[in-house]
Amino acid sequence: MTEPDWVRHAVWWQIYPLGFTGAVPAPGPAAAANEAVPAPGPAAAPGGPGGLRRLIPWLDYAQELGTNGIALGPIFASETHGYDTVDYFRVDERLGSQDDFAALVSEAKGRGLRVLLDGVFNHVGRSFPAFERALAGGPERAWFHFDGDKYADFEGHSALVKLNHAEPAVADHVTRVMTHWLERGADGWRLDAAYAVPREFWATVLPRVRKEFPDAWFAGEVIHGDYKAIVAESTLDTLTQYELWKAIWSSLNDGNFFELAWALDRHNGYLGDFVPLTFTGNHDVTRLATRLSDERHLAHALAVLCTVGGTPSVYYGDEQAFRGLKEDRAGGDDAVRPAFPAAPGDLAPYGWPAYRLHQDLIGLRRRHPWLHTARVRPIELRNEHLVYETTGDGERLVVALNVAAGPAKVVVPGVRRVLAGTGTLAGTAITLPPHGWAIIGDK
Repeated sequence: MTEPDWVRHAVWWQIYPLGFTGAVPAPGPAAAANEAVPAPGPAAAPGGPGGLRRLIPWLDYAQELGTNGIALGPIFASETHGYDTVDYFRVDERLGSQDDFAALVSEAKGRGLRVLLDGVFNHVGRSFPAFERALAGGPERAWFHFDGDKYADFEGHSALVKLNHAEPAVADHVTRVMTHWLERGADGWRLDAAYAVPREFWATVLPRVRKEFPDAWFAGEVIHGDYKAIVAESTLDTLTQYELWKAIWSSLNDGNFFELAWALDRHNGYLGDFVPLTFTGNHDVTRLATRLSDERHLAHALAVLCTVGGTPSVYYGDEQAFRGLKEDRAGGDDAVRPAFPAAPGDLAPYGWPAYRLHQDLIGLRRRHPWLHTARVRPIELRNEHLVYETTGDGERLVVALNVAAGPAKVVVPGVRRVLAGTGTLAGTAITLPPHGWAIIGDK
């Protein structure tokens, strides 16, 4: 599968709109088990506190950060958190209307920012009209998996009704949804829980969408598995790179760069078949600043993100070193999906050094677009320090990371100057201070 040309330069700023705008999720339908009983419709404050238009004052902030796309979490009518959709053709009332979406897209495109939407096509909310009609014995019963009066749900969540992806009408519906919003300015889709959807479903739907929108990009949420086979059989452009995400923070916390080197070797192997969607944080995981045992290593994590092959994504707030712990309980995502203030000037002052670090490293990434498909080779590998070269299109950078309490020194021929970081270069010797890092160039 060949991804669109524009993706080579893409760096996303990911936003969870219902959280960002302060639209508090409505109470979910009460159901002790996945029984086929009606659920109430969405309860929402129309328009929310500014809705999607509240994102517009942040578009300059995203552009100045160095990102050139906004990846939106769910924006469609839903019962609670956005992942229990009830109407794919209507903007959630808490976020406004289709006019508000059009205004956001217009402002984003005016700044050169692409727009990615979140498609939740594995399951729907209990008040999804086709499900309600199915409960009454309508023809849409074939859209779902029923066993008597029980229905299949998503991973034990009774409020999330699993779709029957073998039903042609479901494929037709998803195709219509995707093309509807691509016609209205979206540039692609993140496909939620793509790992739970049969690969042949995507292989049926995506070519039909690409026929109308050949420049659209499709990224599947996949947590683990045979990445290459999933991409080949589904026709997805890319998958979320959870292996690398985990190895980055875990290796930094444990002082075990052998784990990161192993993950980078696997990552190299994917790049011949597809370019993964890379990240150090998203709406489903504990914030990086909370996850790391030493916040000085935020720079190390970001240096890896920005110098290995992939399409990088930065989760809103991570660029300000926001903290937040994800918990396995009702409301356990709230801490990692917070409201943002009305404008960037209202952010606390202590987050701006992290923002400037992101600017520097995303800027470096954007100046070296060959990094999109770059391969990594370790030069020096120890438990607490790692030096690797990243190469592509005849270009080369060297990245040096040290998490030890003492300095580290490595000789690397051919390097000329430090482009970013706290390391120093004398001739061909890179010296890293305790907990130091550096990105070094040949030119």
